[in-house]
Order: sequence, then C-alpha cells, then structure tokens
Amino acid sequence: MQFPPSELVLNIKNQVYHLGLSPSTISDKIILVGDQDRVQLISTFFESIEHKSQHREFVCHTGMYKGKRITVISTGIGTDNIDITLNELDALANIDLENRKEKENLQSLDIIRIGTCGILQSTIPIHSYIVSTHAFGLDNIAHFYDISYTEEEKTLKDELVKHLNFPIGIQPYLVASNRTLTDKLISDKTYQGITVTSSGFYGPQGRQLRVKNAIDGMNEQLTSFQFENKLVTNFEMESSAIFALGKAMGHRCTTICLGVANRPNMEFSKGFDTEMKELIQYVLDRI
Repeated sequence: MQFPPSELVLNIKNQVYHLGLSPSTISDKIILVGDQDRVQLISTFFESIEHKSQHREFVCHTGMYKGKRITVISTGIGTDNIDITLNELDALANIDLENRKEKENLQSLDIIRIGTCGILQSTIPIHSYIVSTHAFGLDNIAHFYDISYTEEEKTLKDELVKHLNFPIGIQPYLVASNRTLTDKLISDKTYQGITVTSSGFYGPQGRQLRVKNAIDGMNEQLTSFQFENKLVTNFEMESSAIFALGKAMGHRCTTICLGVANRPNMEFSKGFDTEMKELIQYVLDRI
C-alpha cells in the first residue's frame, strides 16, 4: 500500500509535517512531555546531544544518557496533539518516507510519558510518583481507530462505566499500559493504578468556575471506584490516546506522573522543580 500526499503529509524537506523530523533524528526510546521547556530540562541530563529542533509546540532533543540513545519530544496539552505525535512517530519508524510504503521490518518504540497530574486518592501525598497501569479515556481519539481491546480492558471499562453516573453521550474507553515497560518504573517509590485522561482541565476534571458542571460528584465517584484491588489514582490529559494508538501500532507505552494536586484534599503543590528533576533522573535510569 502506498500512502498518498494528502494522507501522509510531509514538508518540503521530506519530514513528517507537524513534528518536523526525519527518521534518523529519533531513537527507539522516546520520552513524551507536555511542556516545551521540559525537553531542555531532560536533555541537560544527557552526556551529549546530537539533535535539536522545534516546529510549533513540538520540541525535540535526541542525545545519549549512560550509553542509551534517547529522544525527548514535547506534545503540548491534550489527546488531539497525541494523535498527531503518535501517528508521525510511527510513520518515522515504520514507513519509508521516500516511496511512501510500509517497511517490511516493523519497529516497536518504547514511549514513556513524563507528566504532572492531579491525585484522586486522599492517601497519596503531593509529589508522589504515579505509574499508570491503565488509562480511562474521556476523550474520543480511540473511537476513530480500529483498536482491539483485551477482555480485561473491556471488563474494567464496563465496571467503571457502571460505577459512574455519566451522561449517555460520554463513551469512555480503557487501555492498559505495556506491562514490561511499566514494570521498569514501579518501585517502592511509586503508586500505581488507573489514570483518567480528560479532554479538558476544568469541567472535564470536575472543576467548576462560572459555568455549572453537568456531572455532579464526578471526582468522588472516581475516587470511590474499586474493582479487583484496582483504584483510580489520578487525572491527566494524554495517556489514553498514547496507550490506545501505541498498542494498535505495536509500540510499548507507559506513563509516570508527578502528583502536583490532591483533589480530595484540595491541595496544590507550592513548587515542584526539584521533585520533577528527581523524577526525570528516576525515569532515565530505569528505561
């Protein structure tokens, strides 16, 4: 199959359109961050940097850390940007951009999101490391793709939907992170559980300012969920699309976040620069 110019969009340099990258510029170990400035923060840990670029909100640095070649890319906020990022990373890995055909030998990337999140369990302290075993998507990205779900994923999603008092129009999905990659990040320093990926920061995460929320008590419902020792641990805005698309494309994906707000306790971090640097080092040493 050949991918026409309207479907696989490349720039004048024959790079993927939004990321502005060529296949040689990325590693098979990729860290995704939302914040553009966090790319440079991570690359300060590298012994050497071979590539730096920026196109729109997509900043990319590739370099070496303790013998490992690692690429860091900023995505901006939200699953819409993840749709772009995952598709274009997969194109770099698995499509010959010159002849616009799928490569014979497909490559699996390790994709690790480092982010910040809101905590949904009162017992998890601010600045904790939270590893996502599953992502519960309140966005709609996965519904546009032909994605197969395991029986465990379907059962857990159904139990969560049954527990929640959501309007009929909301159709969540649930995807597990890659177990092998996730296990590398789990230690006695981490909490792990189901991460809720929201399509926004305010109403979709239960915040209410001047416009009344349509769903009453959403956060309390999420916090109280328990099924086979699985809890909902945190809110963020990217992981469901990363896990769903990554799995469909054959990549290994996981997320680890620094908890900067505890929603049940109504607490927010007074500053987390040091804690984020410590989390970055923790991840770099383990992937």
